[in-house]
Amino acid sequence: MTPLYFDYAATTPADPAVAAVMAGCLTLDGTFGNPASRSHRFGWQAEQVVEHARRQLADLLGADPREIVWTSGATESNNLALKGVVEALRNKEPQRSLHIITSVIEHKAVLDTCAWLLQQGVHVTYLCPDADGLIQPQQVAEALRDDTCLVSLMAVNNELGTITDIAGVAAVLKNHAALLHVDAAQAIGKVPVHVQDWGVDLLSVSAHKFYGPKGIGALYVRREPQVPLAAQLHGGGHERGMRSGTLPTHQIAGLGEAARLVAANLAEECSRLGALRDQLWQGLQTLGDVYLNGHPTQRSAQHLNVSFAGVDGEILLASLAKVAVSSGSACNSATVAPSYVLKAIGRSDELAHAGLRFSLGRFTTAADVEAAVAEVGRVVKLLRKQA
Repeated sequence: MTPLYFDYAATTPADPAVAAVMAGCLTLDGTFGNPASRSHRFGWQAEQVVEHARRQLADLLGADPREIVWTSGATESNNLALKGVVEALRNKEPQRSLHIITSVIEHKAVLDTCAWLLQQGVHVTYLCPDADGLIQPQQVAEALRDDTCLVSLMAVNNELGTITDIAGVAAVLKNHAALLHVDAAQAIGKVPVHVQDWGVDLLSVSAHKFYGPKGIGALYVRREPQVPLAAQLHGGGHERGMRSGTLPTHQIAGLGEAARLVAANLAEECSRLGALRDQLWQGLQTLGDVYLNGHPTQRSAQHLNVSFAGVDGEILLASLAKVAVSSGSACNSATVAPSYVLKAIGRSDELAHAGLRFSLGRFTTAADVEAAVAEVGRVVKLLRKQA
């Protein structure tokens, strides 16, 4: 049996069109130059490629290309957003009290950054989700303080696929000075993302979550009004002084092409994958004692997180060698602790341990779903007999 890939939320394979664009930026007969080299055509051509990709991503997000800052991925983007805002505000008013609002189900790239900021004297409020895995705008309203400088919430939860009402959160902040940062790593390619409609100030992007290459991402930084942001990497003043470092032309070109493909195919792809996800859920339900984690409808078409009663979670995951799934987020897969996201929505240790995240993608077929249902069913039945 050919291994089945159901872990698109962890990473996606590069689309063949993306790989082709990237290949054209690697060798002597391609656009291999340094975009910062302004004295010859090799550099000029590379800069044109970079700026074309910047426009492609900006068009997808409804942004101005000058609001796109290239980074190494969403982890760096999240760090730059949170640390950069705090540092910029402290540089302006050293004695100012600063408060951040986030949630307990954010990605570790946000949670660990907030933990570090706590050690630097920043106050942090962690919102808890309801049983469906949702953070509501009213919770943000209730947590707001005079010294709140930033709210950081993910658009689509990486484990559950639940969708946060970002526009609703922005409406809460309309008459408050606090900035709104959104981790959109799991949102691009899964739901429409439009920074103007959402009303966000900062937004993190990761290419490898939407069929682009690993190692490249971006941070949207609003220009009007200009978001205060202190650079965290220094050494050349690239990206309008917000992020130094030689730009990887091939990776940026790949991200741009991936963004173009998302813009062209999002509605059709979501419709197809939503039907496949429902087919998967219907098949798994026949096993009995299977529980859906997260809101039944307010979630991405590509995510399905379920818990299986009556089985040991670690043994279940280890036994599914023929189906690539996750027991949580990819960044946390080395731990044997139950998913902190599933615990946050009220699942018992047993069900949190036995939770699996199935995530579908561009290359998933109906035959893949049928095969996955059969294999998961075989393994779960076997483990329940042995229990």
